[in-house]
Parts: sequence; C-alpha cells; structure tokens
Amino acid sequence: NGALKLKGEKRSETEDKDRQFSERFYGRFERLIPLGYEVEEDKVNAAFKNGVLTVTLPKTERAQAKAKRIAINGKN
Repeated sequence: NGALKLKGEKRSETEDKDRQFSERFYGRFERLIPLGYEVEEDKVNAAFKNGVLTVTLPKTERAQAKAKRIAINGKN
C-alpha cells in the first residue's frame, strides 16, 4: 500500500551502583512510513546491527524512471 510498517519492542536497562539507582524502559512501538514510490517487494532487506536497523527498499524500474535530479548550486 505504499508504506513501510515498523513494529518492535524497546527494552533498556541502566544501573549506576555509584549513585545507587537503576532505570528500566520497556514499551512497544509502531511506525508507518509512507514511501512515495513503488518498491520491489521481493528484494526488500532488513538488518539489525549494533542497535541500528537498516532497511533497503529497491525502487521498481518504473519508480526509477520517475526520479528527478536536482542541481546543487553554490559552495559552502
């Protein structure tokens, strides 16, 4: 339907024995991200490494044909 749905559960625990406290964060989350282009669903890939989720969504040839290039002017 032209969107990426991410669902998960966050678990985080922190303990500081010097300050004598601990924190715990738990909770489920869900995000719906509109894509704005068609993807090749059979080539979608996701990897979770070092706390980072990387999702690869290859565009269809039709979506790539609609891509627009924008020139960047000026120097920083």
